[in-house]
Amino acid sequence: MGTWDIGHFDNDTAADFAGTLDEAPAGEREALVRRVLTRVADTGAEDYLDSCDAAEAVAAAALVASQCPGGAPVTTAYGPDRALPVLAADLRPLAAEALLRTLADESELAELWDETEDGPAWRRTVTELHAVLAPEPVPAPAPEALFDL
Repeated sequence: MGTWDIGHFDNDTAADFAGTLDEAPAGEREALVRRVLTRVADTGAEDYLDSCDAAEAVAAAALVASQCPGGAPVTTAYGPDRALPVLAADLRPLAAEALLRTLADESELAELWDETEDGPAWRRTVTELHAVLAPEPVPAPAPEALFDL
């Protein structure tokens, strides 16, 4: 896999995935994103995750996150050129799960990045993407705090 930077689409596999999305009819793009995320999320923790599958999942998750509050738009020249439809909300937890699987021990992509000096930066970008998809819930105020007005 050719990789030129740590961005979610900065590798041949992710850029090819973007091209596949651009070539697909508008009504099939969400299904393509879902299929990639499901394939990775459904990979067992003890199974070895191929780097190409993981790279596609990171790119797909970036597309889902771009439609979430706090998500960054995908503006790279290597991302899709054609606009995606509004993606279903149930893709958020699926994308978050796929990212966790990508960062896990049995992930070739994580292993490859961990062998480089950019590994920590790559992990940080994927972790930030996960935080957009699965934000920490805001704790509810204690009942007694409601009366301290």
